[in-house]
Amino acid sequence: MTDFRNYKVPYQTSQEYSESVAYFSMEFAVHQPLKIYSGGLGFLSGSHLRSAYELKQNLIGIGILWKYGYYDQSRNQDQTMKAEWYEKIYSFLEDTGIKYQITIHGNPVWIKAWYLAPQTFESAPLFLLSTDLPENDYLSQTITHRLYDSDTAAKVAQFIMLGIGGVRLLDELNFNPDVYHLNEAHGVSSVFHLMRKFGSKEEVKKRLVFTTHTPEEAGNEKHDIYLCEEMGYFNGYSLDEVRALTGMDGDLFNHSLAAFRFARKANGVSKLHGEVSRHMWESYDNIPEITSITNSQNFNYWADKQLYTFMNEDDVEKFDDRKRFLKKRAFEIVADQTGQLLDPDVLTIVWARRFAGYKRPELITRDLQRFEALINNPDMPVQVIWAGKPYPSDYGAISTFNQLVHLSKKYTNVAVCTSYELALSKRLKQASDVWLNNPRVPREASGTSGMTAAMNGAVNFSTYDGWICEFAEHGKNSFIVPAADYHNMSIHDQDAFDLKNLFQVLENEIVPAYYTDKNAWRKITQQGMKDVNDKFESNRMAREYYEIMYKS
Repeated sequence: MTDFRNYKVPYQTSQEYSESVAYFSMEFAVHQPLKIYSGGLGFLSGSHLRSAYELKQNLIGIGILWKYGYYDQSRNQDQTMKAEWYEKIYSFLEDTGIKYQITIHGNPVWIKAWYLAPQTFESAPLFLLSTDLPENDYLSQTITHRLYDSDTAAKVAQFIMLGIGGVRLLDELNFNPDVYHLNEAHGVSSVFHLMRKFGSKEEVKKRLVFTTHTPEEAGNEKHDIYLCEEMGYFNGYSLDEVRALTGMDGDLFNHSLAAFRFARKANGVSKLHGEVSRHMWESYDNIPEITSITNSQNFNYWADKQLYTFMNEDDVEKFDDRKRFLKKRAFEIVADQTGQLLDPDVLTIVWARRFAGYKRPELITRDLQRFEALINNPDMPVQVIWAGKPYPSDYGAISTFNQLVHLSKKYTNVAVCTSYELALSKRLKQASDVWLNNPRVPREASGTSGMTAAMNGAVNFSTYDGWICEFAEHGKNSFIVPAADYHNMSIHDQDAFDLKNLFQVLENEIVPAYYTDKNAWRKITQQGMKDVNDKFESNRMAREYYEIMYKS
């Protein structure tokens, strides 16, 4: 039995990773059965926990057990998107027996801790907090119902849960980490408990590091400071004390700014994002140096090992046969969902990730004449798959999703899938010949989906943003949409420029390369597979966090 009152990581940790770390994240995508994630932030933290386990690092995760997850994406009668919330039940989580109270909105709220043991999914230990208890009133029970609840007060309560609730759990566990790592600023309320525990901001700062994922200042979470006080976010500190500690004036509490000012070190999640973040925060004082550690994904979880085996053996026939099999298998899922039965011998473009306006999911369809010419070419046909979850209150993104659904009904070689979670994500990457990624530059902090696509024999085709800037060699391991001076262009002009160039690369380079020179195409595919595993595998990332961020 695990001793949860004097908790230690339940395996021999490596000497080089002996510093103890508590890693706070709002979401963790560890494995498909544990649906407590929405997108990229969760995919990143899930791979981090898997690599921490593989490297035997002294790290534990702190998250929240979302009763209804993010949401379940299904369809209305006309195939358009429907958001539904179903209770999730997890027999594989262990009851720690730990229950304790924190104060939210003036009321005592009971918290129960659940445990994902390392051997279950081969990840570092993960503790998950829940208020879904009979001891709580109904409103308190709902705090941990929905990930990223759209109600403002509920969201602030969730931030308190992760932050103050998370560090209180560490006290219950008697696990006193050398480092508290905030993966995004959702858990920064923790500092107001740590202040009482360690006695001063300086002592907290010695132990806290912060990873920011947001490339725009306006995108960082801010809430009414009086609401935060009323909700108990500041753990009894007066507003005057909070303003003095955080250096904030005005009526808004900026969670990221507070995290920066309490952290001894901070990092962005790609080299470009590090530069953007340093520029973004340079006018603020008392900000630590912002370095960068590029997000990465876990090879053992994501990669198709047989593709790598055949590549390393230089067995061309088996490599091609394996990729064709992966496509055919994935197309059965697509056909089951949509009725569109795609051809494994046809060039397949996949756009799949979180639906958001800046990611421009439908960009390729904005020139419909050119799009139809592309997919209807009888000599070099192309088929296209979309998938992804919009935020359930982002009606613009939902509208875009539904437009693509209606568009797909006109063609036999275009499909839009639902339920884009870990399992479907892996299958669609295996289905993909070309992984399309076209966010507006420089809006994508990192964007890791292309990494796992490359691990499954897909060629990245992307605007020059995020991690791609460190990876891409046009025509050698990927293809790039030519960049413009985006800073001096309107959004309309930027979209038009990118659309024109996207089609030029597709029509003149990608499609002909796939159909006219299989050896050249395979060489590009395999170079991407090698390069992504060399530099963008999460063991490298987990090592860098210890070397750059955790060591004092």
